Amino acid sequence: MNRKDFLKKACISGVCMCGFGSIALANKTDNVDEKAFQAQTQSLALSREWISSLLLNANVELDKESARKLIKKTAEVHFKNLKMDALLAEYKGDLDRFSVFLRDKWGWKVDYDKGKGVLIADENKNSCVCPIAAVYNKKKDSSAICYCSEGFAEKMFSAVSGKHTHAEVIASVRRGDASCKYKITFS
Repeated sequence: MNRKDFLKKACISGVCMCGFGSIALANKTDNVDEKAFQAQTQSLALSREWISSLLLNANVELDKESARKLIKKTAEVHFKNLKMDALLAEYKGDLDRFSVFLRDKWGWKVDYDKGKGVLIADENKNSCVCPIAAVYNKKKDSSAICYCSEGFAEKMFSAVSGKHTHAEVIASVRRGDASCKYKITFS
């Protein structure tokens, strides 16, 4: 299963906060009491707005490193929700094979300098793939959400390599770049 299909399936099943989950819910109203459906829709809207407000305020009220530390920790939720440990199990200890998977299945560009212990991973997409970022007000700075992506990349590459990693978003469509790129440093 490629990343796009995986994320689409997760969203349709209602595990993400993007609009796809709402569409899936809307298509199942024939089995749902109208009041219950409205309550669920309102709850989802509240959750989206609350998360958006939290992330935007973290971006504005906290210094960069405090915001990074706070938001990076949220990656754990998304990582577990997508059952990444199961997906990554077959690649443990084989970073080269995992890099091929990223290229072939997810469309990423991967450049790994084994000598320096640095990997540059480019998602190679001109849009943000984060399901949480989809709820942001596009007129406000939403780049703080990229800290969650750093945490996700750290967990993913640590799980595969068996080493401690540090990830940094070095380019982001949320910051006006052509695609999202990560610098992964292995120690």
